[in-house]
Amino acid sequence: MLTNAQKIKAKALELGFDFCGIAKADFLAEEAPRLEAWLTRNMHGQMGYMANHFDKRLDPRLLVDDAKSVVSVLLNYYPGDEPENRLPDDDEHLKVSKYAYGTDYHFVLKDKLKDLLTFIHTEIGEVGGRAFVDSAPVMDKAWAAKSGLGWVGKHSNLLNRKMGSFFFIGELILDLELDPDGPTTDHCGTCTRCIDACPTDAIVAPYVVDGSRCISYYTIELKEAIPQEVKGKFDNWVFGCDICQDVCPWNRFAKPHKTPDFKLSPELATIKKNDWEEITEELFRELFRRSPLKRTKRDGLVRNARFINK
Repeated sequence: MLTNAQKIKAKALELGFDFCGIAKADFLAEEAPRLEAWLTRNMHGQMGYMANHFDKRLDPRLLVDDAKSVVSVLLNYYPGDEPENRLPDDDEHLKVSKYAYGTDYHFVLKDKLKDLLTFIHTEIGEVGGRAFVDSAPVMDKAWAAKSGLGWVGKHSNLLNRKMGSFFFIGELILDLELDPDGPTTDHCGTCTRCIDACPTDAIVAPYVVDGSRCISYYTIELKEAIPQEVKGKFDNWVFGCDICQDVCPWNRFAKPHKTPDFKLSPELATIKKNDWEEITEELFRELFRRSPLKRTKRDGLVRNARFINK
């Protein structure tokens, strides 16, 4: 007879998640001083939301009453290496992070997590809980690591030995006692490829990323003019950046995703380098209605393109 944990994991895989792990809902004692130091050094830049709800970020029991377990799931978004599945890497095109090729992952993951929660209610019973996808004060990488789904690498992304790091992470925080999984070990070794490859030196030390110096921050989170000091360092990245993941040896194990919603948008594939500066508000809304690119707004994308092209 399957345990409740086994039932949940089996259903997660049936719903299309690649991995599922469980951790005890408890205070994140190791992460607390690291988060405090990171915020104190202002490495979150203008991401003010990162400093909000400090206590809730570290204790899931403040998000869900009487929380007992955190169920973490990973969903692959790696497009594969076939040219038709990725944006061209040439001087005629600007680059977009692979996570933004298709439909906004918030929609996709939230729907799957809600289905998983419905299954729990149907098969297990009256369970209190909430689904989280990167939109609440939850330290998703920490919980995924605690549940054995991987380790947090030197570039601060979660790494899985079987499939690398191109994953979205989601959680169910439940008031249900479940058998927890143990954490895995760190397998970065002496490798420093991600640190060496970062063009803006955002990885200031192994496992420490100054978010305010990351290309993803400049192109997505920053609302004002991009500092001239990083001019010429963007390597054509107009939205996000995958450099630290692309150079990581563990991503040689990355496999193409199986989620149709994450496929490269045909419209996105047709935009040439100079077209980005000409996008109208109307066209922007039409092209990116359900895309992660809507986060930076039309003016932000135009600003990024001009910063790169000029």
